[in-house]
Amino acid sequence: MRYLVATDGSEESDEAVRFATTQAAALDASLVIVHVLQPEATLSGGELILPGGDKATEIGNQLLEQAKQLAVQSVDESVEDLSIETQLLAGRPADAITEHAQETDADAIYVGHRGLSEEREQVVGSVAKNVIDKATVPVTVTR
Repeated sequence: MRYLVATDGSEESDEAVRFATTQAAALDASLVIVHVLQPEATLSGGELILPGGDKATEIGNQLLEQAKQLAVQSVDESVEDLSIETQLLAGRPADAITEHAQETDADAIYVGHRGLSEEREQVVGSVAKNVIDKATVPVTVTR
C-alpha cells in the first residue's frame, strides 16, 4: 500500500504528516510526502516568468525535509523499514496532489483541514475540499 500526504509547513499539515505516518507504519504502507509549488506565472516581453525560481524550489525542498524528519519522529523506534519518499510538485495544489496520487497508484491521501492561507478559508480549506472533490481514493482530512 502507498499513502500520500501533502504538506505546506502549517501546523495542520504537520498533523496530517504525523497521522499518515502512524497509519503507514501500522499497515506496512509506504509514505510519500509532497509539497506543491504554486507558481504565479506572468508574461514579460513574451517570456514566461516564474517568481521565486530556485529560491521557491529550495524552500519547498526544506519543507519536505522537515516533514520527513517529523514523520520519522512520529513512529516508534522499532519501525525500521518504513519507506518515506518526498516529492516536490508544481501547479494548483488540489490538482497536483490528486493527479500525483493517481499517477503513483496511491491508496489514500492525507491533508490538513487548512493550510497557511486560513484567513481566506472558513470550515474546511479550499485545497482540502478540492482534494476531496477530485480524488479517486479515500481522503483523510486532519485537524
